[in-house]
Amino acid sequence: MKIAVIGSGYVGLVSAACFAELGHEVVAVDNDANKIELLKAGHIPIHEEYLPELIARHRNQRLNFSSDLRAACRNADVIFICVGTPPSATGEADLSYVEGVAKELAGALDSPKVIVEKSTVPVGTCEAIYRTLVLYGASPSDFSIASNPEFLREGTAVMDFLCPDRILLGVPDERSRQAITAIYRPLVEATYWSGPTAIRFPNVPSKPLQIITSVKSAEMIKHASNAFLALKISYVNSVANVCERVGADVREVVHGMGSDSRIGPRFLNPGIGYGGSCFPKDVLAFRSVAASVGYDFSILTEVMEVNEDQKRRFVSKVRDAMWTLRNKKLAVLGLAFKGGTDDCRDSPAIDLIKMLYAEGARMVVFDPVAMERARNVIPDGMVEYAQDAYACCTGADALLVLTEWPEFAALDWQMVSRLLNLPIVLDGKNLLDPARVRAAGMQYFGVGASAELAAAEQKYSTVPVALLPVQRADVPALAS
Repeated sequence: MKIAVIGSGYVGLVSAACFAELGHEVVAVDNDANKIELLKAGHIPIHEEYLPELIARHRNQRLNFSSDLRAACRNADVIFICVGTPPSATGEADLSYVEGVAKELAGALDSPKVIVEKSTVPVGTCEAIYRTLVLYGASPSDFSIASNPEFLREGTAVMDFLCPDRILLGVPDERSRQAITAIYRPLVEATYWSGPTAIRFPNVPSKPLQIITSVKSAEMIKHASNAFLALKISYVNSVANVCERVGADVREVVHGMGSDSRIGPRFLNPGIGYGGSCFPKDVLAFRSVAASVGYDFSILTEVMEVNEDQKRRFVSKVRDAMWTLRNKKLAVLGLAFKGGTDDCRDSPAIDLIKMLYAEGARMVVFDPVAMERARNVIPDGMVEYAQDAYACCTGADALLVLTEWPEFAALDWQMVSRLLNLPIVLDGKNLLDPARVRAAGMQYFGVGASAELAAAEQKYSTVPVALLPVQRADVPALAS
């Protein structure tokens, strides 16, 4: 198939590269001419595993880049819309970019096309695109509007695209159904995996479920799915808060909950709350859709309130561990909203940095890939940037882990203990092994376990006596 992908952000760029990997001829279009020139030269503007290899493999062959939307679309059989839908001031999705694409497409259609909305949009958006195209002169016989929501996680987006749980197609007619199923056939029939150049992911892929629905149902499934995952995160964070008060360990609780096949372990990871470019805006947008039809989706309001409260609770935990934050030097590991990506949009880590700065703390920060992007969202002078994790820890009064990068869990904790001014570690992601941190002579504070439980763990630990935490003589014991 000949495919045009409009928008070369996280969704558009990954989709374009993966469509090319499946054997299609793809043109990725963006109105940012500078970005297009960088992509033509092989520069990848985002951090995403496997993406550089795919683009290098197909660039200037099955994958090309252009800022000429009209030409790209006229040469395509199927056009995917992958532009941004940021939240507006009222919380609704800002669909101005989608509308702008629709207006431009109206003048570019010179033969029947299938237009596929892939951005995360409110239910009814495809219908609005149809009306816009007709309003600006396109003939209804020249196009079909379908929905093909993406379910890509930043950091594992290529794997999610090529090894999906399901492929969701919201189609209005047979023409669009045939065109889009043809695009995904190598995955649905698993023929891609028999090829000699297929990417070998750690997990053996299985045939995905192909779900075909109406257009509005597909749009609804995407928003409902993201909102539910956000709800799951806020729920387990609330459970963690109760665990801290009653003396239970949320890690054990989550293991028990996740073992139930009706619940499952995924997204039961307590921490400092969700962030990124999807969950915050999608929960807001879904609530706005419900409100627009007269339904008060109050549970989504509670999801957002719990998420914000989780950050305030972590600041309180840091304050309790340090007694006072003014002029304390904090080492902060992690700036991206999650591990595996350099995306800092709506990052809880950066929100916490701003909250701690407001209380007088001084911070040195490090992230393995997100440093440059973080500089664009952290005000000048608010933090110092370290060259590595150990430099970040040197001379700090406490260490905060705010992004779940695996290399942070693998640090030499004996060395970290020597570098820190005070032996205090606050783990906002429950990433670390508490026993290893305590065995290095440090006090560990995670999410979802009380100070009393931590003390009991130390008292009844089976770790050999020689490895038990030793309270430094110059540091008073912290009150529980």
